[in-house]
Amino acid sequence: MPVEPGPSPEIVFGLELRKLRTAQEWSLDALGSRVGYSGTMVGYFERAKRPVPEAFVTMAEEVFGLNGELVALWKAIDPNAAPKWFRTWPKIEAAARMIRSWEPLLVPGLFQTADYARAVLRGIPGVTDAETEELLAARLQRQDIFSRPHPPMIAAVIDEGVLHRPIGGKQVMREQLRQLTELMDNPRITIQVVPLEAGMTTGLLGGFAIAQLPHARDWAYLESASNGRVTDRIDQIQDINLTYDTIRAWAHPLHVTKNVIREMMARYEA
Repeated sequence: MPVEPGPSPEIVFGLELRKLRTAQEWSLDALGSRVGYSGTMVGYFERAKRPVPEAFVTMAEEVFGLNGELVALWKAIDPNAAPKWFRTWPKIEAAARMIRSWEPLLVPGLFQTADYARAVLRGIPGVTDAETEELLAARLQRQDIFSRPHPPMIAAVIDEGVLHRPIGGKQVMREQLRQLTELMDNPRITIQVVPLEAGMTTGLLGGFAIAQLPHARDWAYLESASNGRVTDRIDQIQDINLTYDTIRAWAHPLHVTKNVIREMMARYEA
């Protein structure tokens, strides 16, 4: 049976809000008068047509006599929690049987240590320490797929420049590279490095990942400088697969990659 991403967090929140309202036999206007919003705006929230303010959630929790149920759903759509365009991807990632990825700038999120990921997330303009920790928890939770009874096969290709970029400082990089070498001992994970000498430009404009789902079409996540997108369009998937194969053709074999990573680890010891 095809595995498809479930409804978005916005839709889930809206459905629950409507369920709570109808259980009280309140109209949109009746609920709106109790929480300080128009009935029209409440209808927008229920249909996932408008962003939901925290103040609305707080008031709704009070009038419905809840203990954090709506807040928990709202946090999944909180713009500080994750970009809207990315929220579908972890669901796809969790259902995948095979993930192939290319990263020209950073260690892939599935492989990042907590300290490395924290240093990356702190680079987001205007992010607070509390927001950083929320984002970090979400990123590390994605790594739970490794503890599944049948985790996906992962074939990651990264640019050598990733190893040279001292995210978080020498100690953080040393531990991150050590984790990469340990992950390479996992028979379900392959990591290959494209050498700087390759001089190739294909894929340097952004990373991507391709997820193969059981009994369903492939999905892809594409990064860009300001945002990203998730797609299952066949023509786009075909193009991304071709790009991946072209990039991987330039990569070092597995044993050479491991030696390259170990050499970089030694540099960070100094």
